[in-house]
Amino acid sequence: MTRVSGRLHMPSLRGATGWVNSGPLGPAELADHVVLVDFRTLTCINWLRTVPWIRAWAEAYRTDGLIVLGVHTPEFSFEHGIDAVRRATAERGLDHPVAVDDEYAVWRAFDNHYWPAQYFVDRHGVVRDHHFGEGRYAKSERVLQRLLGVDRDLVSVEGRGVEAEADWEHLRTPETYLGYARGQEFASPDPVVFDEPGEYRIPDRLSVARWALAGEWTIGREAVSLERAGGSIAYRFQARDAHLVLRGPGGPIPFRVLLDGEAPGPSHGVDVDEDGTGVLRDGRLYQLVRQHDGAPERTLEITFDGPGAEAYVFTFG
Repeated sequence: MTRVSGRLHMPSLRGATGWVNSGPLGPAELADHVVLVDFRTLTCINWLRTVPWIRAWAEAYRTDGLIVLGVHTPEFSFEHGIDAVRRATAERGLDHPVAVDDEYAVWRAFDNHYWPAQYFVDRHGVVRDHHFGEGRYAKSERVLQRLLGVDRDLVSVEGRGVEAEADWEHLRTPETYLGYARGQEFASPDPVVFDEPGEYRIPDRLSVARWALAGEWTIGREAVSLERAGGSIAYRFQARDAHLVLRGPGGPIPFRVLLDGEAPGPSHGVDVDEDGTGVLRDGRLYQLVRQHDGAPERTLEITFDGPGAEAYVFTFG
């Protein structure tokens, strides 16, 4: 960001590689508006849980002069491209402008380092506040009201599905990446090979926050990729919700989720039914488990009926 007379000014958006819900925006289009710049990546559970507030603010304060400006900077290689951003934006019911930042130019211009991140810009283009991560919603809305010159009750928000706030009290398991670049806590008792197929087994017992593979998989830099139908991933976790970022080869791949060896029943996530059945289609975050009776330790196992499934990261809520 540029410092002018001791103040940080909003950088240019010229580095965006595309736009969703609008044409390119610059100083002329943003002039005399308060701008909330929201950095995101479509598979990030932390961003998804902020969406109810972002969506509500965009609607509640539009006529007061607020422009919510999304910036989609991809974390994984499959998140590049305007089509994926357009589809994810529509699925979340977001109608505000989104800059597609495939080359990280806008990210670097803001010197940003986080998903999600919000920058609060006044009508003169000066960055007045920022916030990284989830939470602080009431304070952030009051910042917007102050910049807009309005004073009224805060919006009422209730997230549902993957957008629901995490059960922080019972969340004991951290996000876990599966590719070798950031992979951790792998527990299969077999020799590990990178970037080529290998055969793996799930051990008889998994400790909490550890995971394993069964079947023929390739462990790549970003993800693990299934080479032959029938392969599984198992994870021992403690949280209300369990999610997995998945991508397929193009056609649908049915999968089955078990909890402690049985169908999840009422503990199924939004992307599976009570029998644990789901279908991998688009590359995105899939909610596999949502428990309603506390958050005891459980073992999740997901088995794919076809080859080509790619798994990137487990996240919890």
